[in-house]
Amino acid sequence: MKAYVKSKISNGLGEVEFYHPKSNSLPYSLLEQLSFEIKQLGDDDNVKCILLKSGGSKAFCAGASFDELLSIENELQGKQFFLGFAKVISAMRQAPKLVVTSVQGKVVGGGIGLVCASDYVIAHESASIKLSELSIGIGPFVIAPVVQRKLGLAHFTNMCLNPKKWKTSEWALDKGIYSEIYSQMDDLNLRLSQLINEYVNYSSETIFKIKSMFWEGFESIEKEMEKRAEQSGQLVLSDFTKKILKSLQSKQ
Repeated sequence: MKAYVKSKISNGLGEVEFYHPKSNSLPYSLLEQLSFEIKQLGDDDNVKCILLKSGGSKAFCAGASFDELLSIENELQGKQFFLGFAKVISAMRQAPKLVVTSVQGKVVGGGIGLVCASDYVIAHESASIKLSELSIGIGPFVIAPVVQRKLGLAHFTNMCLNPKKWKTSEWALDKGIYSEIYSQMDDLNLRLSQLINEYVNYSSETIFKIKSMFWEGFESIEKEMEKRAEQSGQLVLSDFTKKILKSLQSKQ
């Protein structure tokens, strides 16, 4: 199946789904489509709540596409690629509706940024998380503000400096990345439906004001992410990173 981003609106819910055959990794084209669809749903008066999810039954998101990282030839291209994650995070933050995310499997790197930019996250118990960037010679620079917002500096540091260690869904729940976890997808989907039915019937004005409160102090996050995208764009060109990515390319 080919990669895609698709969205639909039904009964006040704006649903956006992304998919990539390589563990739902994200090339720039998908990041662009994802940010566009989220912004469109955020601007649509018929939408009261946004649901973000990925296709397939395994990984929720493997982060940046290794194929695309290897194709980057200069710092400008590198910055542009990592700004793709910044655009999605910004679209999620700026949407005047709650963004609920359903996580069916493991989450790596930039995918954790999308999860942490969500307002409420329901995950399967198999959905372990890992910030693997250091192990491939880059860092979670662009997503750092939103991940640290949820984890705090101490736990964010722990994740950054253990790039090969998976954190369990229970750990993610305890630290506030996940809001709820379930052992069965049927139970997860039932709870998701219940929650969405509640959210689409709440006051849109109140939801907007509450969400604005959640993000107080992060009004300049876009400038910060742009600056950090430059750092990532430089590091991804290193011989060390290229060598590691080539060895891992077939495994993503």
